Amino acid sequence: MTITAAHVARAPRIRLGMVGGGRDAFIGAVHRIAARIDDQYELVAGCFSSDAEKSLASAADLGVARAYASFAEMAAREARRKDGIEAVAIVTPNPMHAPVAMQFLKRGIHVICDKPLTHTLPEAKKLAKAAEASGVVFALTHNYTGYPMIRQAAAMVAGGELGDIRLVQVEYAQDWLAEPVEESGQKQAGWRTDPARSGAGGSTGDIGTHAFNLANFVSGLSVEELAADLQAFVPGRRVDDNAHVLLRYSGGARGMLWCSQVAAGQENGLRLRIFGTKAGIEWEQENPNYLWVGPLGQPKYRLTRNGPGAGPEAGRVSRIPSGHPEGYLEGFANIYAEAARAIIARRDGTALDPAVTFPGLKEGLEGVAFVDACVRSSARNAAWVKLNL
Repeated sequence: MTITAAHVARAPRIRLGMVGGGRDAFIGAVHRIAARIDDQYELVAGCFSSDAEKSLASAADLGVARAYASFAEMAAREARRKDGIEAVAIVTPNPMHAPVAMQFLKRGIHVICDKPLTHTLPEAKKLAKAAEASGVVFALTHNYTGYPMIRQAAAMVAGGELGDIRLVQVEYAQDWLAEPVEESGQKQAGWRTDPARSGAGGSTGDIGTHAFNLANFVSGLSVEELAADLQAFVPGRRVDDNAHVLLRYSGGARGMLWCSQVAAGQENGLRLRIFGTKAGIEWEQENPNYLWVGPLGQPKYRLTRNGPGAGPEAGRVSRIPSGHPEGYLEGFANIYAEAARAIIARRDGTALDPAVTFPGLKEGLEGVAFVDACVRSSARNAAWVKLNL
C-alpha cells in the first residue's frame, strides 16, 4: 500500500493554539481546516483577536475552552500548564508575526506561521536568529509547495530529468484589485493596500512571494540578484499592484517573475514553467492535478496526481485516487502534516524521515529579502540589486 498523508502513524494529537483568525477572518478558517484534515492537531487555546471581547466570542464559536485577551498572556500561561499548547498557529496581520512569534519561541513552543515571515527584513533576520536559538520547529505556510504535482516537479528537477536548468518563468495574476475596492471598506483589500499593515510590497509581498518561493522550491536554485519594475496602476494606491522582475540564479540560470492584482479576467493564475537542457515542465495552480512534461525533441506528455508515472514524492502527500481534484486546502494541510511529523519526532526524540519537507526560516527570510530587493531595485529605475541575505 502506498503511504500517504492520510496514513500518518497515530500519535497523541498536537495541542495547538492560534493567535488571530477570529470572526470574519478568512485565513484563520483555512488554517483550522488544514490542521484537522489529517487529524494530527487539536485546537485547545487561542487569542483570536486583539479585541478581547471578540477573542472570547470567537473562542465560543469554535468551542475552544481556553481563550485569552492577549497573545502575551496566552504564551505565558500556556507555557506553565502541563497540558499547555505544543505549537501555535500565527494568522495575524503581517506586522504582528514577529512580536507574536517571539513570545512563543522564547518559551520553546513550536510555531506555524502564515507568510510572510515578518513585516521587514531586519525583523526577519532577528526572528530567524531567535528561532534557531530556541531549537523549535518553525513552519511557514507557503501552501503551494504542498501540492502533489509540485513535489513531483521538484523531484524531477532534483533527479536530473530536465538536465541543467536554463530558464525559470513564473507568474501569479489576479484581477480583484483592478479597481480601488479598498475605498469601499473591503477588509482584505484594506490591509493589503496599506503599507503600514502589508509592508513595503503590495502585490510583490502578497502573491509575488508565493511565485518566488514556488520557483525556488521546484528549481532548487537561489536568486543572486534581480531587477524589478513595480507599478501602482490604480490612482492613489500606495503599494505596487503589478510587478515585472528579472531574476539571475546561482549557476547561470535566468528567470522572469510577473505578479499582478490588476490583470483583468484573471482569478488565481499561478503558473510555473522551468526549462532545462533535456526537458521542460509546466504547472498551473488552477489545474493542479496536472504536470506537463516536454522532453527535447519528443512529444509533450501529461502526468496526473496519483496517476501512471507519478512518483513517491507526489504520492506521499496525496490522499485520494487520481481524477479527483486536490488543491488549496489540501496544500495547506500538507504543510501542517509535514510540520506535525517534525513536531512529533521532537516530542518522541526520534529521527525525522528525510522525505519530510516544509517551508521554514530560510524560505521566510528569502521571501522578505525578495520584497526588499524589488522595492530597492524599482526605486532605482529597475537597477540590478542583490538580495540582502
